[in-house]
Amino acid sequence: MTSNALRFGIVGDTRPPNPGDTAGYPTAIITKIYQDIEAETPAVPFVVSTGDYMFADTASQVSAQLALYMTARNHYSGIQYPALGNHECTGATASNCGPHGTDGMTANYTSFLSTMLGPINETLPYYTENVVAADNSWTAKFVVTACNAWDTTQASWLTSELAKPTTYTFVVRHEGTNAVTQTSCSQSQTIIDAHPLTLLIVGHTHTYSHYSNTKEIVMGIGGAPLTSGTDYGYSLVNRNASGTITVTTYNYQTHAVIDTFTITASGAGA
Repeated sequence: MTSNALRFGIVGDTRPPNPGDTAGYPTAIITKIYQDIEAETPAVPFVVSTGDYMFADTASQVSAQLALYMTARNHYSGIQYPALGNHECTGATASNCGPHGTDGMTANYTSFLSTMLGPINETLPYYTENVVAADNSWTAKFVVTACNAWDTTQASWLTSELAKPTTYTFVVRHEGTNAVTQTSCSQSQTIIDAHPLTLLIVGHTHTYSHYSNTKEIVMGIGGAPLTSGTDYGYSLVNRNASGTITVTTYNYQTHAVIDTFTITASGAGA
């Protein structure tokens, strides 16, 4: 992707409170979030989302809940780059799906691939998207990992992708640093720590926070039941004329600022 500006949104976890609770899907919340992002000026070219789009036990529940999510998402005309969450495997944080995973090819996993990655022509739950300035003054890569579909091939891929030089590096992973050891992909953090990083974008915990010591933003407030006093909302990320990056998180109903911080390309300054 070539762009005159580096500007994108972040959308967090969106699922009902209980397994199989399709009737309790947070449709109104996630619809309003995508409508808010669509209404932003200047336009937001793309969003990244941090995983957990369902809480489903059967294939029919999976299809119904993903349909609700995608209907809401279609209120936004830009591109979505989704990450795989544990609920897109079996629901367990430690679950590991895919052809080499112990949990295999669940309906949650295969439906996520076809419904959410199909529109962006990705066939694996881990992938990289690159953005290049129209005047070639900066480059950015978005490395989307899949903790709940981890194998040695993904580990090698992640090492290779992070080694490619870019001005900005954004890693999207469902589980944050406080939960990654509960998954098969704890190795991913070692790989990330060995390479340049602007921002680690995660979800899993249904709250909002950011941590300067891990260069990490936790965005889990896309409709899943909250685990803190933070309201639902979304984040916008903008590159400034100075080359710094400002991240602002908004309440989805009032558009009040929940938090804002500015970092350098190396992730310093939060």
